[in-house]
Amino acid sequence: MLHKPSGPTSAGCLNSIKKALGQGKIGHAGTLDPLAEGVLLVLLGQGTKLAGYLTSGDKVYTGAMRLGITTDTYDTEGKVVAEAGLDNISQDDVRAAILSWKDLREQEVPAYSAAKHEGTPLYELARKGEAVPAKEKTIEIHEVEPLEIELPNARFRVRCQAGTYIRSLVHSLGIRLGCGAALSQLTREACEPYWLHQAHSLDAVLGEPERFTERVIPLGKMLPHWRTITLTPALTGLVKNGTWLPVGDASGHDLSGTPGERVLLADEQGEPVALAEAQTRDGVLRWMILRGLWGDAANATT
Repeated sequence: MLHKPSGPTSAGCLNSIKKALGQGKIGHAGTLDPLAEGVLLVLLGQGTKLAGYLTSGDKVYTGAMRLGITTDTYDTEGKVVAEAGLDNISQDDVRAAILSWKDLREQEVPAYSAAKHEGTPLYELARKGEAVPAKEKTIEIHEVEPLEIELPNARFRVRCQAGTYIRSLVHSLGIRLGCGAALSQLTREACEPYWLHQAHSLDAVLGEPERFTERVIPLGKMLPHWRTITLTPALTGLVKNGTWLPVGDASGHDLSGTPGERVLLADEQGEPVALAEAQTRDGVLRWMILRGLWGDAANATT
């Protein structure tokens, strides 16, 4: 798990690790903008197979905004397209506007984002000066906390659904207040279940190659929020053949679970066999195989 610094792109950080440490297949779960710092989950080798299961957790951010300006990228790294005074805006107004994020159910997707239109990232269209189609997405904001507010600057903390654009939250706040606002700093404190205090700085990862292995999380421990079910050799063989095991007891072995629950299936040596989800098939609740993992020596940086 990497503590991405502000400045480089997420892809740039991965390229540095790949080149300096001789890594082959490498990816990440959840992109951070160049301006942002914080938790970036870096996946190695077959660990990239788990990307989709690591990006779905809630995210926690602390950030800062500057009021009185509007930019094309919704952050202070973009081009200023409008400015306005703050004479009629108080700290209480800003605090109330931040708290109102919790009532939002949809938000605008920034033109400068990796979201795609007909296969092309929106940021490519924007950089070419082409028309960028308006897109909205459903979001859910779980917790909001206004922090220090010293106009024209304000800080905040938010816990939200994966995929939420914090830049858009700030931009929409500026619209509601009528003065404009741009994101000036952002730290991702958590990509649940992983938190910033567990992450390693890019300088440490690159500067201490001899410690790289100890900073890697084995595949079987990459989903600590999932329960692990240990299989007998016979059941392991069935799973490897694509069999959906019945949820419950099988020949005295505990395969208990609840509808919709996701688990890691492991063999008696603790090696991962598959990811599974309890689903009904032919009227019977069974462990549906989501992803086979046997034979993979997959890891994720930590």
